[in-house]
Amino acid sequence: MRLPLMAADPTKIDEAESIKMLRYALDRGVNYLDLGYPYDMGRHERLTRLLSRGLEDGYRQKVRVGAHLPSLLVGSSSDFDRYLDQQLEWLKTERLDFYLLGGLNRDVWPRLKELGVLRWGEGAMADGRIGGLGFSFHDHFQALRDILEDYDGWALAQFQYSYMEVDRLPGVSGLKYAAEKRLAVVAAEPLGGGRLAKEPPPSVAKVWADAQTTRPPAEWGLRWVWNHPEVATLVSDMSTMEQVAANVALADGAQADSLTVADEVLISRVRDAYRKLRPIPCTTCRGCMPCPQGIDVPRLFELYNDAVIYDDMETAASLYRRERHRIDSCTDCGICADACAREIAIMDWLKKLSGAWDKK
Repeated sequence: MRLPLMAADPTKIDEAESIKMLRYALDRGVNYLDLGYPYDMGRHERLTRLLSRGLEDGYRQKVRVGAHLPSLLVGSSSDFDRYLDQQLEWLKTERLDFYLLGGLNRDVWPRLKELGVLRWGEGAMADGRIGGLGFSFHDHFQALRDILEDYDGWALAQFQYSYMEVDRLPGVSGLKYAAEKRLAVVAAEPLGGGRLAKEPPPSVAKVWADAQTTRPPAEWGLRWVWNHPEVATLVSDMSTMEQVAANVALADGAQADSLTVADEVLISRVRDAYRKLRPIPCTTCRGCMPCPQGIDVPRLFELYNDAVIYDDMETAASLYRRERHRIDSCTDCGICADACAREIAIMDWLKKLSGAWDKK
């Protein structure tokens, strides 16, 4: 579970309602709470302190809590203890059940490993500050396999997984591989950050309507993720008590391998309808990488495609800033365009994206 306060403006949070929502969920069996990736430590502190109040009166004992190391902010090995100890103090606890190395990918992981993060993690488990070491991840299957092969003590892996992510970052192959390695796999953003629950575009709405289904899109999205036996649990943002109550009720009846062949076909048709809306024909093969200036072209194209198909440019712009992309560092060298097997006009698209996001 991830409460709405993880994505909300801290100055506008209804604290009493947030605590009520949290306790309602925990009283009905929700047993994993993800504190979210701390892109902004000041904001994260305020939100974590609020959560700590919700976990008083015996509620801390009802739930396993996972917090994230802000890997993008780590500059030296001393930061490992600093961030963990801060989060423990804010949550008013001596122990986190899981501590996730946040946002691992092919670039972040080697840097943390060189700083000795695994040795540090073993020490933090030995002194009792964390129960298990895990990671959140956003990259392709090969990078995931490298991370899993580098360390055999991982307890948990968390990455985005919805019916739109069957073949990307790291997709169903990554899900199955992590489960085979006996990790607890947490599916994040099962509704694409809420975008699969909103009013769909006309072409997608027609697929739902033709199927004459009585289930709303949000229910289909959650049931599809729960249908995978490799998923240990999922975390989903919830912004109202009604959403919490509905999701808890759905979870009570969710079972793996419960979707029919017809159900799977329907989801496949919905997925195809969404994909036809993508303006950039990028397959994220990463043939254009690495960029001499460190620009992650495939990720930028992914953000923009999602912004268009879900009609949500605001979320894309927010992720662009949070992930610290800088298109304006492009020198127009053209190496990426020359390497693109699909002959995408990469330079033209980067200029368009820069105009949309670098000025926000």
